[in-house]
Amino acid sequence: MTEQPLSQGRKFLIDLFPLAAFFLTNWFYKGSNDQKFLWATGVLMAATLISIIVTYILTGKVAKMLLVTAAIVGVFGTLTLYFKDPFFLQIKVSIINALFALVLFGGLFFKQHFIKNIMGQAMELPDSAWRTLTIRWGFFFAAMTVLNEIIRHFTPEYWVTFKAFGLLGLTIVFAVANAPFMAKHMLDEEGKPKIPSAD
Repeated sequence: MTEQPLSQGRKFLIDLFPLAAFFLTNWFYKGSNDQKFLWATGVLMAATLISIIVTYILTGKVAKMLLVTAAIVGVFGTLTLYFKDPFFLQIKVSIINALFALVLFGGLFFKQHFIKNIMGQAMELPDSAWRTLTIRWGFFFAAMTVLNEIIRHFTPEYWVTFKAFGLLGLTIVFAVANAPFMAKHMLDEEGKPKIPSAD
């Protein structure tokens, strides 16, 4: 099968599909809060698998990050369904965000900017800028870990809304807030700043 890259729009929709399916199932399913959450968890697992299949059909490959995400959803989703307890799926969000924070800060200790591995193909930035972005995103993921731990003690429905809109919204806002910084430090093909310094 010929490998063809996905457009950003299609990739976003495919990535968003499991989350949307999770929220909509919890919203429209008629039953107790516990039943809603369990059904939504099952739909989330199925939708994640569908995303993998659709991605492979369209591109001929599946990104490692999507496979890792699917594996994590599968493990914690299964635990949630088996024990009939939202705790496992809720704690998954905290674990993932905490791991992201640890990886980013751990990379700094070894003078590695792992965020560059994700965004480096789209833009060229000096190492100092990558370091700043790594620190910013590290603190962001740490903050999301703490916030999720607070929100998960509310009702399951409240947490589902937070996961569907709060986490995604905060991530988009934070990414947009960092856009001027990245634009300011962007380098051209010769490694020179695209925006000359005012000094």
